[in-house]
Amino acid sequence: MLSLAGWKISLGRPSAGDHIGVWGQSPYAARGEAMAARSGASLLRIEDAFLRSLHPGRKGEPPLGLLIDRSGVHFDASAPSDLETLLATHPLDDHALLQRARGGIARMREAHLTKYTGFDPAHPVPVPGYVLVIDQTQGDASVRASGGDRNRFLEMLYWAQEENPGARIVIKTHPETAQGLRTGHFTSEDAQGRISLCTDPVSPWALLEGAVAVYTLSSQLGFEAILAGHRARVFGTPFYAGWGLTQDEMPLPRRGRSLTRAQLFAAAMILYPTWYDPCCDALCPFEDALGALEAQTRAWREDHLGWVASGMRLWKRGALQGFFGGQTGMIFAEGAVAGQKAEQSSRRHMAWAGKAEGEIVRVEDGFLRSRGLGAELVPPLSLVLDDLGIYYDPTRPSRLERIIAATPELRPDQQERTQRLMERLTGAGLTKYNLGAPPPSLPEGHRILVVGQVEDDTSIRLGSPDMQSNAALLARARAENPDAILLWKPHPDVSAGLRKGAVEGPEQWADLTVEGADMGALLRDVQEVWTMTSLTGFEALLRGVQVTTLGAPFYAGWGLTRDLGPVPARRLAGQRPTLEALVHATLIAYPRYRDPVSGLPCTVETVADRLERGTIPHPGVRNRLLSKLQGLFASQAHLWR
Repeated sequence: MLSLAGWKISLGRPSAGDHIGVWGQSPYAARGEAMAARSGASLLRIEDAFLRSLHPGRKGEPPLGLLIDRSGVHFDASAPSDLETLLATHPLDDHALLQRARGGIARMREAHLTKYTGFDPAHPVPVPGYVLVIDQTQGDASVRASGGDRNRFLEMLYWAQEENPGARIVIKTHPETAQGLRTGHFTSEDAQGRISLCTDPVSPWALLEGAVAVYTLSSQLGFEAILAGHRARVFGTPFYAGWGLTQDEMPLPRRGRSLTRAQLFAAAMILYPTWYDPCCDALCPFEDALGALEAQTRAWREDHLGWVASGMRLWKRGALQGFFGGQTGMIFAEGAVAGQKAEQSSRRHMAWAGKAEGEIVRVEDGFLRSRGLGAELVPPLSLVLDDLGIYYDPTRPSRLERIIAATPELRPDQQERTQRLMERLTGAGLTKYNLGAPPPSLPEGHRILVVGQVEDDTSIRLGSPDMQSNAALLARARAENPDAILLWKPHPDVSAGLRKGAVEGPEQWADLTVEGADMGALLRDVQEVWTMTSLTGFEALLRGVQVTTLGAPFYAGWGLTRDLGPVPARRLAGQRPTLEALVHATLIAYPRYRDPVSGLPCTVETVADRLERGTIPHPGVRNRLLSKLQGLFASQAHLWR
């Protein structure tokens, strides 16, 4: 990160024009300070950024960003730091910057992101109505800089009781204390009467939501308390004190400016840190680092207890292990054995959606899948986990359907991100499989693209009960559009001879068959799409193309398509989602993505970049052999572990 930020790092005796890099005010920093005093070199103080990682650095995990300060260090108010100078002198009045700040606050709250994110937001917190007192670790540099010791923390606890008579007091221990890495200032002996210790790995945002008051010395949780709407009582001199957003026990005369929460966030989270994208190995804006942490955190929270998987073909297992086994290796088992293994442990049970039965987490390919077909064993870049149903089955609610219904309108930051994504996907012509040649010269007229599907696919069986034939789809499209130019596109799996759905004599209805044409390019040249349940209908909506459905795909029934099939009544109630809201739910909120280069959980933007640039590993010899043998071994898959 330092090298990418333009610093040349080397050993040797410094000269007056050099900088000496030290870690904050760690015990080792004194050596660098002494050398700087002797040599005349300047000091460069480095610290972790305020969004760091899943686990503390003492667990060996690198940070997602650094605070590189030429003046001081953010937690020591004895001299102004670069952050304090930003807060004191920067205009902080740019509308776009403040919109980014508001969006960042909202995303952190929504995803329960903080400095260390390796916790379950669903873990119960105390009953609301308590006063929150925040502990910190003994010997921490930020505690020393604020003159903190056990007596100071006990004084803070005293005032929390004195100023809130009768209220319950909850002391939140530091994550490193809870994990046995460093001791805190409070002990179990301090938890008497109405005072209790909270040592569980709970969400700070959930904890702050239930608090009626917050007391802190210099913890970052005090900063997050401000973002959560509290006016924290501060007994030290952290960077966030003195700007009119806290009650300060130790006022700082030189900090006389009044700031809003958005202005404080803009300086501390957007302007001050150096952020890093671990997938691209590059410095990045705040939002990209935030997205990387969102992806890593979601994967940890869903996977750290482990999975038992059933109904998974052999060739899929490596990709699944990469997606869901990064924290705890997956176990592959079948039938009753899978259920028993899940019940006998804390593991959850997943199954491939088409083979899942009962109440089980279903897995399916995502909507930006790969550059190549799943039937040819090209591994996916995105997968979805659904704990309610699955997106292509309208006979029951799915998690995607719930997300769409719950977010019919987007926040400004979500709206902007989604519009950028839509522009990128349509501009680059990206679709689910990203295959095909340029379309042929097309006849002039009102062009309707009729999209073929795999006729024995579960999405047809469940999602299009009234029409399950490609020939019938073509005939209906021609009957209702006698003067239009019909373009027939068979499904790639059908064209490859891998699945059922070939149409005999499509020319009796279609003016032209565009087999093998690139879908992204084709959608730019048509005015309508007719489909049963194909994802092409969603891809057409992205490009402003009118869509008619004969079944009930996930994007039908929301007022964005012309629906001739039996759409579930539950989709017809409530506020109609915007197109951007549908896209955000489908491509950002619902799927999970994995970077094929770094192997890390990633954002949709990273996958779009890989697809656009073609930096995607191709399936090897093993997958090609499995492609030929998968039918033979499918019936015996339960024997493999």
